Amino acid sequence: MTWFKRTPDDKPPLANDSEHTVRTEGLWIKCEGCREIIWKKDLESTFNVCGKCGHHFRIDARARLALLFDDGAWEECDASLESTDPLGFVDSKPYKERLAATERATSLKDALISATGRLEGRKVNICAMEPKFIGGSMGAVTGEKIARAIERSIGGRMPLVIVSASGGARMQEGAVSLMQMAKVSAALMRLDESRLPYISVLTDPTTGGVTASFAMLGDLNIAEPGALIGFAGPRVIEQSIRQKLPEGFQRSEFLLKHGMLDDVVPRAEMKRYIARALEFFLGAPSTTPHELR
Repeated sequence: MTWFKRTPDDKPPLANDSEHTVRTEGLWIKCEGCREIIWKKDLESTFNVCGKCGHHFRIDARARLALLFDDGAWEECDASLESTDPLGFVDSKPYKERLAATERATSLKDALISATGRLEGRKVNICAMEPKFIGGSMGAVTGEKIARAIERSIGGRMPLVIVSASGGARMQEGAVSLMQMAKVSAALMRLDESRLPYISVLTDPTTGGVTASFAMLGDLNIAEPGALIGFAGPRVIEQSIRQKLPEGFQRSEFLLKHGMLDDVVPRAEMKRYIARALEFFLGAPSTTPHELR
């Protein structure tokens, strides 16, 4: 009575099982703002911004640079710098193992990409932080890369843009990471003395020692809509003062209203906004066909 019960031998052969598998994982994304389901290709076409509610999804450092540089082309600087383990730090795993695993996952040696290129025809240095590299935390390499970018800006008479996305100073490097706050702040003073503009772009999230140093020291401090910006997180503050915080506390719109930011700029308008700001600081870019090659 084998027609009532199929045995493994009765299974019809398939030329290739994978041909009959429909892969849908990762094709749809739920918006954290309006909870709508969005087709991933549609989201990518709108710079990873929800077309229904305007929620700005987090994007990585390479995507940031591609949005800001002309034709998405740039030259990376100081790519070989990598963190050491000055404290021999161990939490749930040794810091060295955490660094190695994160490097494999992101193909980066630390939480920041420093690059040179053109933004609407003007040569600029842009540093973009990578939130997937240990929360975009600032360690010795992050501070060193920014300091070197500042020195290149001074030497080449170029403006500087830093796109922040960070949980703050990296605890695994202790005081070494905290020293980067003073180091970068001092370097930015030299940039200011050279009469070169620095534009700080704050994205979700920008917190801790990054907020307490270079992220809020720009000649122009701008942020994306809805970005979480602050020193301590809202839950920590509520638990400390035992009070309910105002609606939208530490979001970019709240900070703009209270004078902590100069403007809130949608992602699709960010490149042009920065270009106009640099024209205000430096005048129109003087480029020739030879310089553009």
